[in-house]
Amino acid sequence: MHADLHTTRERLRAGLAGAPAEIEQAIAIAQSPACEHVFLKTRFEAARAEAADGANAARPLAGLAVSIKDLFDAAGETTAAGSVVLADAPPATRDCPAVARLRAAGGVVIGRTNMSEFAYSGVGINPHFGTPANAADPKQPRIPGGSSSGAAVSVATGAAFIGLGSDTGGSIRIPAALNGIVGFKCTASLVPLDGALPLSTTLDTVCAMTRSVRDAMLAHEILSARPLTRSNAPLSSYRLAVPATLMLDGLDPTVARAFERSLQALRAAGAAISQIELPEIRDVATVLAGGGFSAAESYAWHRKLLARDGERYDPRVRFRIEKGAAMKAWEYLDLVVARRAWIARMEQAMRGFDALLSPTVPMVAPLIAGLAPGSERDAEFMRVNPLLLRNTSVVNVLDGCAISIPCQAAGELPVGLMLWHGALHDDTILNIAQQAEAALAPASRDQ
Repeated sequence: MHADLHTTRERLRAGLAGAPAEIEQAIAIAQSPACEHVFLKTRFEAARAEAADGANAARPLAGLAVSIKDLFDAAGETTAAGSVVLADAPPATRDCPAVARLRAAGGVVIGRTNMSEFAYSGVGINPHFGTPANAADPKQPRIPGGSSSGAAVSVATGAAFIGLGSDTGGSIRIPAALNGIVGFKCTASLVPLDGALPLSTTLDTVCAMTRSVRDAMLAHEILSARPLTRSNAPLSSYRLAVPATLMLDGLDPTVARAFERSLQALRAAGAAISQIELPEIRDVATVLAGGGFSAAESYAWHRKLLARDGERYDPRVRFRIEKGAAMKAWEYLDLVVARRAWIARMEQAMRGFDALLSPTVPMVAPLIAGLAPGSERDAEFMRVNPLLLRNTSVVNVLDGCAISIPCQAAGELPVGLMLWHGALHDDTILNIAQQAEAALAPASRDQ
């Protein structure tokens, strides 16, 4: 794993490195085979000039490289959302708030990253621009996870310290888990959605991936424009729970081993962990029957584009968007009410716990070849995609917050441990995650 942002920033401030040299290293990685299909547009010359600006040195991001998902407006650039359909759209006239805040903090944008078309998949396949290969396995091309596929690989390879992305059903946490990095999904209301092409206006969240929890905390402070309430309280001061319903079903053996090993390490560090049923989780499928918010709200946004250019969409994405055409107004309004009632039941059931623990996804990254574009592989894609989204999407429906941190042993494919809770528990989740990250590190080294 490459050094995290904090470590690199300390080296810069100690005079042991310079931002221009760090940017050159990021550019070299971005141009390497490891980042094939990762960037849809690069801005290396502008990045060099910005890194050379000495004023950046005192800022939180210190003139270091960040990447932005092709979902966000950046002044002078077209926001195409990983699609050919919007390739000729007029360029943005200004940065969206998330990009503006990263730049104001000294972040140097080196490029726009690839993604599942219109952010509508947890797999990360893109038939238009190619699929970035997972950073964890150089021997066999594996899926990066999606929809923030390029963002994850840019961080995992060392091309960027922060990968700006979005999370509607797991699009930050899934690729973070599969690539062995950290992905934090904040409470959706904490970061403005302005200037981000929507998938679901109800569920969309603007957030980021990093290489450490402390970097995730800094990135969240910048994106949310608010200071965290930080705590060094030990794990023993928190009450944690593992929900048994659904989230532990059908785990890949590597995931099952890593998750159990993680619980053991956390208990050894003093954590009190209870297993609870939390049967309310099973109701998510009922709440989202018929495509849920994503299908209805994406169809409302895409219907004119589909009428004009539907044949140019990724067929798998088009199929899922068009499911929203069948939803009636009363069904959508019933969905809003059902979600509100479900959140209330979940909040009551989670009362007394500071965080819940689950595997981020139930599998390690499958090979790209088995899920690549092609009708003969559609059935496997339709099987894998909902599995990848199964655990993470619960938090989006909850309007909650969650973080995925690596928990695999050395030599294993990446596995994510997800810590989560309801809305506005962000600071507690991040503080617990920092303690958990430290507790898991020895177990990871010793295996």
